[in-house]
Amino acid sequence: MITFPDLAPFEALYPEQTGKLRHDLIGHAMFELEALVALAGRMRPTDVEYNRGDLPVGVDENASIGNGLSIAETIRGIEQNGSWMVLKFIEQDPEYNALLDGVLDELMPIVGNVTGPMLKREGFVFISSPGSVTPFHFDPEHNILLQLRGTKSMTVFPADDEAIVAGIEHERYHIGGHRNLPWREEIAPKGRVFDLTAGEAVYVPVKAPHWVQNGPSVSISLSVTWRSEWSYMEADARGMNSVLRRIGMSAAAPKRFPHRNLVKSVGYRAIRRVRGLFAKA
Repeated sequence: MITFPDLAPFEALYPEQTGKLRHDLIGHAMFELEALVALAGRMRPTDVEYNRGDLPVGVDENASIGNGLSIAETIRGIEQNGSWMVLKFIEQDPEYNALLDGVLDELMPIVGNVTGPMLKREGFVFISSPGSVTPFHFDPEHNILLQLRGTKSMTVFPADDEAIVAGIEHERYHIGGHRNLPWREEIAPKGRVFDLTAGEAVYVPVKAPHWVQNGPSVSISLSVTWRSEWSYMEADARGMNSVLRRIGMSAAAPKRFPHRNLVKSVGYRAIRRVRGLFAKA
């Protein structure tokens, strides 16, 4: 099965531009609600996240946002229970791993020519009640969100604008902080809204901040993600910046692709190795 009938738009976007694609996964049996209940039952509980959907765009990482239901109750009642949930790392399931590999293999010729090997392939299924909100956050992966059922609007912000997300927030994330980000209404005009219907997808670059508003019906979406050596270098450079700040030095933001951020990346990897040696001693 071919997922993306036309890869020319993705080739034009990758790796640094956000934009829409088309896909042919609508109606796939593996993404019906009962199939997803079965998948959730095979997964580790820690890999199933589910929350209330009546959330603001900005949510503190320590806020209590659980919906008080079980996993199966959340999925089966998703039309009425005002929730959103994500089944994480579906590649752990052999059947879903085969599907994920098939989708990502289609992208490999383009990805490999630009950012090299497609590392750490992962998949996430999002199931959302009408009107629910996924709060403002960013992710460290290259990501394509495929809309399978219903509609949603994703508002995506430039990844390189530290007036939107300050450098210290990037660093906090890369030393173990939560993905959710502080929201301020004054940054809203900088976002670009992508309205998605079933059969549409959106490519989101590494660390591009975004939030999601579900449409008036149940939504099911699939995120297919991968890392590149460049994305790991960006993360390591942010980690190095956190070290520099702690010792009172200034820390310029890592440069975006195609810059490799090699010096900071190598430096931070060396620090991690030394820490690892001391931890084992």
